[in-house]
Parts: sequence; structure tokens; C-alpha cells
Amino acid sequence: NETNYLMQKPQYPLSYHRTNGRPNWVAWRLDSSWIGGAPRQDDYRADPALPAGWYQVQDSDYSGSGYDRGHMVPSADRFGSERLNEETFYLTNIVPQTSALNQHPWEKLESHARGQARRGLDVYQIAGVYGLKEMLKGKVAAPTNCWKIIAVVPSGRDEIDGRTRLIAGAMPHEAGIEHGGWGRFRTSIRAIEG
Repeated sequence: NETNYLMQKPQYPLSYHRTNGRPNWVAWRLDSSWIGGAPRQDDYRADPALPAGWYQVQDSDYSGSGYDRGHMVPSADRFGSERLNEETFYLTNIVPQTSALNQHPWEKLESHARGQARRGLDVYQIAGVYGLKEMLKGKVAAPTNCWKIIAVVPSGRDEIDGRTRLIAGAMPHEAGIEHGGWGRFRTSIRAIEG
């Protein structure tokens, strides 16, 4: 399915949208073992695992666009080894985000999730996008919104149930978003699904 192509990476699955040149969603688990001292690789690159004949988004497709290359699985969630960190830089894990979003409330929510993992909790996350703001060079769709759902589970408990702490947030690409924290973008899972 070209608009919902399931890719299974060693450390995360994702749904890829060929026409939009970006993931629909990416899911991953985070605990303290994934957070280490490996250096950030900063090696944005095309994903060779896409089917033959599909356009592979290039780093240059973002050049001059005014958008950051925003990770779904954050680089900082995979400092356990250089190889793990490197895999977060496949452009199938990246979406266009304004710097106001990427470097402010989105990053603060990512940091909050890492803080839970550092406390010894298991953090299950799924992040994605919706809407079409504009196309970058006719190849990558900048979304109107980025969303994330986080389930915080005590270590050793395998199930998500009524006691599980859930966090859902949807953040728009809009002016002034860099002011304030991520908490003002809390929403329900049902609202994201809608």
C-alpha cells in the first residue's frame, strides 16, 4: 500500500506514505538501556529499504525550505550506540517541522518522555503527522500537525491497562508555538484518531 507502507526496522516499525515522502507514524519503546553516551550521528540520508522504483527522499529536499528535519524517533532516544543513533537519521523517520515546533514544545515533550525512562519506567511511544500545509520541492509534505501518544509503564509490567499513564499531544505548525511548554497541547487519543 503506497500510502500506508509498513516498514519494520530493527528498533522501530513505521508506516510510510510514498506520495507525501514522510512517515504516517513511527512507534518505539524507550527505557534507560537505549539512552547512553554515543555521539549524535547527524547523518540524514535516504532509506535504502524502500521498494525499488520509489523515490527516496534526500537531505537536499529539505534545503532552503524553512523547515527542520524533525525526528519521529528522536536521535536522543537512541544514544545507546552509534549504530542505533544512525538509524534514526533515515529520512523515513523524518518529517518537516518548523524550528518553533521542533526545537521548543516538541523537544520538551521528547525530553519529558526520556525523563520517565531515566526514572526506570518503560515508555512506549507512537508519533505521527496529519494534514498538508505545503509540499517541499514537490517531494515532501509538510504536515499541519504533529502528534504523539506516550504510555508510561512501570518496568516489568507488560500490559497497558486502566492504571497506565497516557499522554497524548497534537501540535500545529503555527506562529508563536515556541512560547510555553508542551502541556497546552494535551489532547485525547480519540481526538488524534478522529
